[in-house]
Amino acid sequence: MEKFSVSLPLTGEYLTTVRLTTGGLCALAGFDVDTAEDYKVCVTESLLIVKRNGFREADIEFTVGETLRCEVRGKRCDGAKEEELEEEISRSLLAALIGEVEFVKNTEDRVEKIVFEG
Repeated sequence: MEKFSVSLPLTGEYLTTVRLTTGGLCALAGFDVDTAEDYKVCVTESLLIVKRNGFREADIEFTVGETLRCEVRGKRCDGAKEEELEEEISRSLLAALIGEVEFVKNTEDRVEKIVFEG
């Protein structure tokens, strides 16, 4: 198993970079094109969920082995929590594309960490 991690501000330019990086890791894991696209969407939606919960930065850790595990953790929470409807749409999309997803909330009831495997 190999680990790859990155820390980034939650802004648009960096989300594009993460999508490209995720695509490369999906190729290492042997994913087909459709599965890789689904996985990239899941990573992006996870980052958007932590951003909507007021976090300004995130740590992402990928573990490449027989599967590709992803853990997204929000950092520097200093923003207002945004509308929950958008979060519910993102959660539904994650469940539809990847199946089992773990959402961890902090003491302020904000989603702070998301973990999934494909």
